[in-house]
Amino acid sequence: MGQHDGGFVEHDAPTWLTDHRVRGAEIYSEAAHADLQYLFLLYVRAQVPSSGLTQTDINFYAREHVVSEQIRIVVAGVERQVDAGTTAAGLFGEEQAVIAARIGGDLVDLARVLADGDKIEPVVISSDDGRAILRHSTAHVLAQAVQELFPDAKLGIGPPVENGFYYDFDVSEPFTPEDLKRLEKQMQRIIKERQEFVRREVSDDDARAELAGEPYKLELIGLKGGAADAAEGASAEVGSGELTIYDNVRRGGEVAWKDLCRGPHLPTTRNIPAFKLMRVAGAYWRGDEKNPQLQRIYGTAWETKEAQQEYLDRLAEAERRDHRKLGAELDLFSFPEEIGSGLAVWHPKGGVVRRVMEEYSRIRHEDGGYEFVYTPHITKGALFERSGHLDFYKDDLYPPVHVDAEYDAEGNLRKPGQDYYLKPMNCPMHTLIFKSRGRSYRELPLRLFEFGMVYRYERSGVVHGLARSRGFSQDDSHIFCTPDQLAGELASLLDFVLGLLRDYGLSEFTAELSTRPEKFVGDIADWNHAEAALEEALKKAGLAYRINEGDGAFYAPKIDVHVTDAIGRSWQLSTLQVDLQTPARFEAEYTAADGSRQRPYMIHRALFGSIERFFGILLEHYAGAFPPWLAPVQVVGIPIADHHVPYLDDVAAKLRAHGIRVDIDSSDDRMQKKIRNAQKQKVPYMLIAGDDDAAKGAVSFRYRDGSQKNGVPVDDAVAEIVDVVRRRVQV
Repeated sequence: MGQHDGGFVEHDAPTWLTDHRVRGAEIYSEAAHADLQYLFLLYVRAQVPSSGLTQTDINFYAREHVVSEQIRIVVAGVERQVDAGTTAAGLFGEEQAVIAARIGGDLVDLARVLADGDKIEPVVISSDDGRAILRHSTAHVLAQAVQELFPDAKLGIGPPVENGFYYDFDVSEPFTPEDLKRLEKQMQRIIKERQEFVRREVSDDDARAELAGEPYKLELIGLKGGAADAAEGASAEVGSGELTIYDNVRRGGEVAWKDLCRGPHLPTTRNIPAFKLMRVAGAYWRGDEKNPQLQRIYGTAWETKEAQQEYLDRLAEAERRDHRKLGAELDLFSFPEEIGSGLAVWHPKGGVVRRVMEEYSRIRHEDGGYEFVYTPHITKGALFERSGHLDFYKDDLYPPVHVDAEYDAEGNLRKPGQDYYLKPMNCPMHTLIFKSRGRSYRELPLRLFEFGMVYRYERSGVVHGLARSRGFSQDDSHIFCTPDQLAGELASLLDFVLGLLRDYGLSEFTAELSTRPEKFVGDIADWNHAEAALEEALKKAGLAYRINEGDGAFYAPKIDVHVTDAIGRSWQLSTLQVDLQTPARFEAEYTAADGSRQRPYMIHRALFGSIERFFGILLEHYAGAFPPWLAPVQVVGIPIADHHVPYLDDVAAKLRAHGIRVDIDSSDDRMQKKIRNAQKQKVPYMLIAGDDDAAKGAVSFRYRDGSQKNGVPVDDAVAEIVDVVRRRVQV
């Protein structure tokens, strides 16, 4: 095909227009321009899936019959000329890994017709966008399989999520593991049929007519226009623009199934290389416990079978490292039902690790110029009204305790009571400490620090061990400084955060800078100043970061530090947030050098986030094998026979004199069983002693990895252990 002068090439309508009884052959034949004929075919394919037209048919027609104008497009930054009517599929058709395209920032199907001036980039299946499209398409195949095997099932939503997808269904009976196996087989059949994902625009009325039997879809249609953002996962189906339906079309043109969806999708089901259904869970419609509970099927899908197997292997390793499982095996903590969901009790061994973590953190904070404060667990509701927490976070708080009401002898109210709340955060109380007396600029920056217990009523569905609990201790800091000190203080804080995290054995970091949202409070000049200071701190730290435009809180921009653990998972840990509103709400001031009263900047800094969550992350990072300085038991003495116990008691006394935590296993177990027990408890060092060792003043020195040195003098063994612990060596 080449450029032409707009002339029309006459020929008969393709026979398949008539063969499939598509009304419009006359329109096609009378079209004034070949390009109009081509576009009409695309329209027919989209609007009348039963036509049997495929993209291959249309591309063949285009090559044989359409003499087209040329349009200019930009492909991956390079300008090109292509024929009018070219689709993204025609552009990238030879590249098997390309499954969608991005035009002007929007993800689109490969069937999209390109327009003059389009800036287009290929989307490969192994990219983040490509995987999301793959997973969303697989969710559609799952839903089709469910309705083929369970015809009465009603559709909820089915968005892609991290590492996979899910789809919600309203069914009369919960799905069983056997059901998942049947569904996987049905999905494989659908995939082998090479069904096309065909997009078509529909009006609200048409969508309601087509989906009249799907009550949840009808509700989503009613949410169109932005309200869908408030519905969990609904943005994958409806938005503020037009409604679209995707048909799954068999090769003969038959519509096998359809779903309300924004797309984009894979070209066909055969583009799904690997998938697996993982589990079933209950989920409330739109995430609201007042709504019906649906059955949610979770699955995963990957660009290759090898990539999927790597993911499943990582899952197995993550399960082995699950902090809840290790917490029970190593006797560290538990969640007694008698106390309540999300409320942990710490056992002696877990208490030791926690104490060591906190003590080291305290030492570092003291060296960093922090001052320690303590605040109560409960406070009047008026405090959190003033801070704004009641307005914005009331649903996340425990219900109030109403006290202080006084009544006369007749039972008449003499003095009204008031609501007290378990505190959800420490910042309002720290602000009150700042303003408890006059402050001079000479006192700034003032760095307040607390291991403060806070309480948040997490919903039962999101409570997850120590990682998401209802009562936890924040390692909470609030820094009050002058505007001129802000940039330097943020840089110093970020350096402090990264240094302390490295001391706990974490070394791979990235960061996100979340900036001013569309709806914000405060002076835009203050926002600009705070955002610039945060970004300068990131640059000084040499930390890789990305900017989340408009993702800051309504009152402040922030930096979130993410850490990568031993098996490649990313965890959001530390936060540095410049608060532009709390000092104003509490009328906090300091006296400046010129004698004027000025408002300080306030920096929120949570280093661990919470002690509990950080403990859980470390427990999984080390798979329970804490480095010697953190291990609850650092050394186990193992006597070969009972009469060797006193000798090892003397060795233990020398270690304890240096603060080393030692146990002597004087049980009736045989020596090899004692060694296995110590290995199961992930003790860093075992000191074994028999007759020869006692005679020589030595021990057999066994390490956690199974290696062993025999005949090591006791003083040398003690010196080695003490040195490793004091230097916090990560072994």
